[in-house]
Amino acid sequence: QVQLVESGGGLVQPGGSLRLSCLASGFSFGARSMAWYRQAPGKEREFVAAIGNFGIALRHADSVRGRFTISRDNRKNTVYLQMNNLNLEDTAVYYCGAGSKVWSGNPDYWGQGTQVTVSS
Repeated sequence: QVQLVESGGGLVQPGGSLRLSCLASGFSFGARSMAWYRQAPGKEREFVAAIGNFGIALRHADSVRGRFTISRDNRKNTVYLQMNNLNLEDTAVYYCGAGSKVWSGNPDYWGQGTQVTVSS
């Protein structure tokens, strides 16, 4: 069955960095676009970044552009989110998604999420 397993979340101070990973299985990873989303307490889930199946097409939300970078390794069936210069507003549960409609926030598959907490 399809699985998306996120890891790498945790507690970090403002200005710090984290790298999230999402390991995929159960589908043809190299044929799917992938994306990261997040949901902060009391807020709706929002798009963070997406990457095409070849890793060429990229999109980052305005709120993270220049600080976060999405990438993928098709040999490892893994998509990454490098997060630098984190601030308090980045605190959220981060989810990865897979599918052709990730660009519009409607992936076919979702992971279970990993918590990122930015706090001093």
